[in-house]
Amino acid sequence: MTLDDLRPGLRHSQTIIVGEALTVPAVAAAFTGFADMPPVFATAFMVGFVEWTCIEALRPYLGPHQRTVGTHIDMGHTAATPIGMRVTAEVELIAVEGRRLRFRAECRDEVEVIGIGFHERAVIDGEKFLERVRRKGGGNVRGV
Repeated sequence: MTLDDLRPGLRHSQTIIVGEALTVPAVAAAFTGFADMPPVFATAFMVGFVEWTCIEALRPYLGPHQRTVGTHIDMGHTAATPIGMRVTAEVELIAVEGRRLRFRAECRDEVEVIGIGFHERAVIDGEKFLERVRRKGGGNVRGV
């Protein structure tokens, strides 16, 4: 399979179990204001989970040096999920415009839909991308 084989309608899903490391207080490792928040599945991690699900959906279509990067996210997080519950992300590719890809995404726990929205990714040449980032950062970027 190659990028030329990508078509709207591609679907992929993944399931995780919410552990303490995926809760709102865990975000405090980077942003301290989250430390005293309720221990439920964090929106930040839900977004990351959707991105990861899209990455895995696309993996079979990418060449050795190709990667995808997130370019836009529009997700609502409508319900809290406690520690120990399973969350499934389901994504569907709804548009392919050259190297730009648009997905519809839905996350649900064992009880209800907890998030719904859209995510866009762009296909890049990993080496060229990192070279541009290295130039921007003065050479302080590691490879993929």
